[in-house]
Amino acid sequence: MKRRLLFTVTGLVVWASLAQADENAMPFPLTPPAIDAASWVLMDATTGQILTAGNPDERRNPASLTKLMTGYVVDRAIDQHKISRDDQVTVGKDAWAASNPVFKGSSLMFLKPGDKVTVRDLSRGVIIDSGNDACVALADYVAGSQQNFVTLMNQYVEKLGLTNTHFETVHGLDAPGQFTTARDLAVLSRAIIAGEPDFYQMYSEKTLTWNGITQNNRNGLLWDNNLHVDGLKTGHTESAGFNIIASNVVGRHRLIAVIMGGKSPKGREEQARKLLIWGQSNFDTVQLFHAGKKIGTEKVWYGAPHQVEVGTEKDIYLSLPRSEMQNVKAKYIIDRKDLEAPLKANEKIGEIQVMDKDKQLASYPLVALNGVEEAGIVTRIGDYLKQKL
Repeated sequence: MKRRLLFTVTGLVVWASLAQADENAMPFPLTPPAIDAASWVLMDATTGQILTAGNPDERRNPASLTKLMTGYVVDRAIDQHKISRDDQVTVGKDAWAASNPVFKGSSLMFLKPGDKVTVRDLSRGVIIDSGNDACVALADYVAGSQQNFVTLMNQYVEKLGLTNTHFETVHGLDAPGQFTTARDLAVLSRAIIAGEPDFYQMYSEKTLTWNGITQNNRNGLLWDNNLHVDGLKTGHTESAGFNIIASNVVGRHRLIAVIMGGKSPKGREEQARKLLIWGQSNFDTVQLFHAGKKIGTEKVWYGAPHQVEVGTEKDIYLSLPRSEMQNVKAKYIIDRKDLEAPLKANEKIGEIQVMDKDKQLASYPLVALNGVEEAGIVTRIGDYLKQKL
């Protein structure tokens, strides 16, 4: 095997922009804030890595955080051109709170049967007002019924790899067998953020006026100008406690904080604020490698040409505490004694290892960036003789 030292991370900090850490446990001596909630997660939105967590896989009632999946399914239907944001939806009786006792005392957009509302405005009603009636109207329009829509929700649960999540309703009111976790909700939130920008923009809207009724977004962190929060959602039922998912972005550094089972509306906000401030104060995300960009050149026996450029297929980011930057180095290892032609473009030929002193933080596939054809007979004979000498 061949080893090559690539660089120290401190040499990259001038163009770094974002942050990450090990998925299950922080390998660094940082003390996260004490969080007063049943479960929580702080995730780096660029990399999907968990920076700190408490009971992240504990199954809990999602309450209105369910509406994140409702919005996600609607956004996917728009992406797939099954519906458009400007479609006019005729509100049915099952979305009318007056005829649906389960909606009594719950969050509503205050729709009436026969109202004609665009998909965009119904989506705003789901996100800003947390309207249970708007959820039902969208579910009926997208899938024909609430039950069909719930089936779609759970199909996306599988596609996103949410291993501890199952939905029974389109709105999140208590239902047997409905559960999720802080980790799964962070993954879902990351997918929403990575979706259509104009759809995610709705999560930052502070108020919505419909039929002369103005309601404020229940995410009070949107009003904190120092925190730079632009989403996502709150939720509350008696069994769930007070939930919130808040995402903020400073420069290009975006974090996602999930709080489940908080003690009060203000309490959940304070816990999310602590996580976001801690993450933004302590971490940066560096882009270690650019997709398709050469990080080294290796000899190829029996090839035409005799060399191949090596690198990564994908952009690679790593989130690190600022205090550890000077200790981090990267190297790559070729996984065979000699590289021999033919080689295919993007063929895996080794591994890139990122180390903090003697501890491996991450590893990524090393690939041949271009194909190398087998050389002619004369070259191959010459290489054979050289290898035997």
